[in-house]
Amino acid sequence: MAPRNAVDGMTEDSKRQQCHHGQATELLGEAFDMTAISLSRARLPTTLEIDVVDEFGASRRQAIAAERALTVYLNRHEIVTLMTLGAEPEALVVGYLRNQGLLDSQADLLAVYVDWEVEAAAVVTQRLPEDLEERLGQRTVTTGCGQGTVFGRLLDATGLAPLPGTVLSQSVLGRLLHNLGAYNETYKSAGAVHGCALCRQDQVLDFVEDVGRHNAVDTLAGRQWLEATQAGEADIFYTTGRLTSEMVLKVAQMGISVLVSRSGVTQKGVELAERFGVLLVARAKGRHFQAINAEGRLVFDDIPTRRPGDRRVS
Repeated sequence: MAPRNAVDGMTEDSKRQQCHHGQATELLGEAFDMTAISLSRARLPTTLEIDVVDEFGASRRQAIAAERALTVYLNRHEIVTLMTLGAEPEALVVGYLRNQGLLDSQADLLAVYVDWEVEAAAVVTQRLPEDLEERLGQRTVTTGCGQGTVFGRLLDATGLAPLPGTVLSQSVLGRLLHNLGAYNETYKSAGAVHGCALCRQDQVLDFVEDVGRHNAVDTLAGRQWLEATQAGEADIFYTTGRLTSEMVLKVAQMGISVLVSRSGVTQKGVELAERFGVLLVARAKGRHFQAINAEGRLVFDDIPTRRPGDRRVS
């Protein structure tokens, strides 16, 4: 029996991936001809409806969160495949590259082109990090359910500017959590997503949802960067996800020193928060929270009345 050639022996998925890679390379070739920043506008709906059967045996239509694969190419180098809602893919891609230290200056950015037909994002810059190949070979998969990856020695970063010692009061935190309840549109209709917000005290300045908390923070960072607005207006970052090392690092990169979540915190997240001077507020729901690294940063101006069964400090 004659051996099959490489193409004939490929699975349909492999053929599709090879086709996508080739088409993405063509997109990059086209983008290289551009002399000014060029951005696609490839926004897609965040939800779709499917048929479900409920516990009563009744059929109905139900909104579910979209989930789309997007492979990122930086000057023809395949970087990563992200799973995303597809709401703001250009901002997500730029924020991801920015937060990974693969994109340093907005002046270097020439083009971001997203094509959902080939599930690819072609990013063109004037220059690449000299140690790009080394960085790509040193990946740390973080606790993001497969979504979080840190390249090179980013977790050992020492070049961050000193963070402001933002003070947070209980009353402001309570009002902020209340105000955030007006957001989460995709979560309310379909669930299965995380949300992140840039805030100034109790005001919500910007809010993003995506299938992963890392995507949401990257999209916020990318949006701020592309619109040439500074996250410096914000002094609090809110996320629905866990307070992990990567979340602390990304927020510190944005110059924000207060990180709030309705979820819990990890050991490495605490270590980096102490190192960078980030106040962590975990399990923040209603008037309840657990603050870490809070000395001199938290004002107790709205202490709730204890109820029977509440834990007391001995």
